[in-house]
Order: sequence, then C-alpha cells, then structure tokens
Amino acid sequence: MVSNKKVAYFYDSSVGNFHYGSNHPMKPHRLTVTHSLVFHYNLHKKMQVFKPYHATIHDMCRFHSYDYIEFLQRVTPQNIQGFTRSWSMFNVGDDCPVFPGLFDFCSLTTGASLEGATLLNNQLCDIAINWSGGLHHAKKFEASGFCYVNDIVIAILELLKYHPRVLYVDIDIHHGDGVQEAFYLTDRVMTVSFHKYGGMFFPGTGDMYELGADTGRYYSVNVPLKDGIDDDNYQYIFQPVIKDVIAYYRPTCIVLQCGADSLGLDRLGCFNLSISGHGDCVKFMQGFNLPMLVLGGGGYTVKNVARCWSYETALLVDEDVGKSLPLNEYFEYFAPDYSLFPEIVTKIENLNTKVYLDEIRHIVHDNLRAIAHAPSVQLQNIPSDLIKVELDQDDPDTRVEKANEYYDGDEDNDAEDGSMDV
Repeated sequence: MVSNKKVAYFYDSSVGNFHYGSNHPMKPHRLTVTHSLVFHYNLHKKMQVFKPYHATIHDMCRFHSYDYIEFLQRVTPQNIQGFTRSWSMFNVGDDCPVFPGLFDFCSLTTGASLEGATLLNNQLCDIAINWSGGLHHAKKFEASGFCYVNDIVIAILELLKYHPRVLYVDIDIHHGDGVQEAFYLTDRVMTVSFHKYGGMFFPGTGDMYELGADTGRYYSVNVPLKDGIDDDNYQYIFQPVIKDVIAYYRPTCIVLQCGADSLGLDRLGCFNLSISGHGDCVKFMQGFNLPMLVLGGGGYTVKNVARCWSYETALLVDEDVGKSLPLNEYFEYFAPDYSLFPEIVTKIENLNTKVYLDEIRHIVHDNLRAIAHAPSVQLQNIPSDLIKVELDQDDPDTRVEKANEYYDGDEDNDAEDGSMDV
C-alpha cells in the first residue's frame, strides 16, 4: 500500500544503551530491538528518519522546576551520596534510580518528542513517531514510575503554540497521571486515559470522576478498567469513547501514548490485549486524519514491546508486513514461533462486563455533553519555536534534509553530537 502521509521517525542508536539496573523492569534496550525490526522490515524507507535533537535544561524547564532539572543534570551514581537530602524531595530511588547517563537519556527522549511536535507545527510531517517517549508519570517537581522528564507535556506545550485544542490519548495500562495533572485546569488539552484502576495498582489515580477543575472541568476523561480486558472488550469501550471525544472536543492535533504494558503477558501488566488488538487503537486514531504525535511508554516484556511498536510503525506508514518476523540480529529473542503475532493471552479472568463498560460509556458521554463544543482561543502572536527548522517554501513536498538527519547507509553525514540550533 502507498501512504500519502508524511511520517517522521526519531531514533538515536545510543538510546538503547542506557541501563536502569540489572533488576529493574524498565529496559531501554527494547528501543534497539524495536528499531531493528523497523529497519529489517524496510519501514525506514517509508519515513523520514531523524537522529533526534537533544533537549536542553531550558527545554525541560518549560514544565519542570529548575531545581529538579539541575539535580538530574548534576547527579551521578558516583556522587549521589552528596545529594541525600534530594532523594526524597525528587523521588529518586528504587523505581527511579540514578543510573549512568541519566540526564543524557532524558535529553534524548524529550528532544525527540519536542522535535516531532515542531515538525507537526510546521506541517513538515503528518505523523511523528518517538518510541523512546511517552514517559507520562513524571511530575513538575519529581520523578515517578520510571519517568524523569515528561516529554509528553513539553511536546504538548509546543503544539499549543499552533493548535487551539490538543487531544491526548493514553493506552498504557497505567494511568497517565503526570499529563492529566499538568493540564487539569485548562480546556486547551483534553486528556483521555484507558487504564487499570483499583487494588492499589500504580499510580492509584484515574477514577472516572477525576474530571478536571476550573476551566478544565470535564476535560479530563478517565476510563478505569479491570483485570483481563481482551481485544473485543477494549474496542467496545475505546472506539465509542474516542468518537464522542472527537465529536465534542474537535481537536486539531492528537498525541497518542502507546504504552505496551497493556499487552497480555507483560511483566507488570494484567490485561489481555494482543499485538493486533493494541494496534487497532493506533489504526483507529489514524483514521481521523489529524496531525498526530505517536509515543511509546510502558512495556516490560522486551520482545513483545518490539513486536508491538514495529507493527504499529507499519500501520502508520500503511505497510502490510505479514505475520513472519524478518531475520535480524535479535531473531532468537522471538523463539519459538518467530511471529509478529504470538499467542499472548493469559489465564487472567476478564472482569470487565458489558454492563460495567456500558456504565463507563454513558458517564463519559454525559460528561462530554457538559463541555462547550470546540473551545476557542483568542487571536495572539505565535511564540517562536523552541527548535528552528528549515522550511522549503518553493517545494513543500521536498524531503527535508537536515544536518543531523539519521541515515543507515554508507553516506551517513550525521552531526556527531546530534545537536540542533535552538
């Protein structure tokens, strides 16, 4: 199939080399495996592939406090004993450890999302993909849930320079609490999160009656789900809720967080979604033909995360990749079936009855009826982009070749440090 969409894809080969610790469930190596599948499926030929911009302290402080970001920049495993007073203040420890290169990791993951937002703003792509992003738990003053810098919030703030209404959709098994909290008081962003709720499940937020406040009342939409939800039930609730949200809110841009811990057999999850079922959400969102920033998130069974995100990359470029995995350097990870769509349904009972899901649908629908259709924004000067991009005014269809664009061939001329003018 031939796609008319311009898709930008962000990847830095170093991002998979960061290591939270041998016993930590978050494995950045999953990004390397994902990219290997994307490359060996030849999906890179269908996209503009960029080595991402490195976000600066200034970029991160668009949302986070300076003291917190300065701490992330300065702390290392070697000097952490000198920051003992900061451990509890900034919530670093077992879940959010200080590992070698922590700030560089944050700079890469955040920079890619920020650059994706900038390309969307300047209509240089229709879809931007950053699988290293989607770190939705990070708070203004602290780390949380394996997340340090909230690339999503920073990217949305950039999108709001050009877009009056941004829709954020989160299909991670964990509630997108950091993003909801950031935009809880505004109608400029509607946050919609589908997640496991109850039984002390992290982060403990996301009740359907968390609606937003002040100007943002009814602009936070939560769909709390129970253990064991399968593909059919997930689409039964996902599609009508999203249809209502689009109809009432009329967003001009979408940010989609594709956490893969909602898959069956995830190390930290308790849902029963298949690879194709998870991908159906991406396909559905793509069908609205709105500018879209697509991000990663959770996902702790590495081989299934790689399967999921490479498949969803294929969907976003309208490429049918079939069921068999291509030969690649991580091929043995995918034994014994070597399939893109393995059987990953667990024996966890599906506790989500149709009665329960119908109740959620009706509550969400009634809440959406309370909002003003398509809230407007007063005319104002557009602030300058945080990242400068080259616009080809003569031929807008010409591929944008930037000094730091990533190539896989012998003619690679990437900037050594992947830096960009800011």
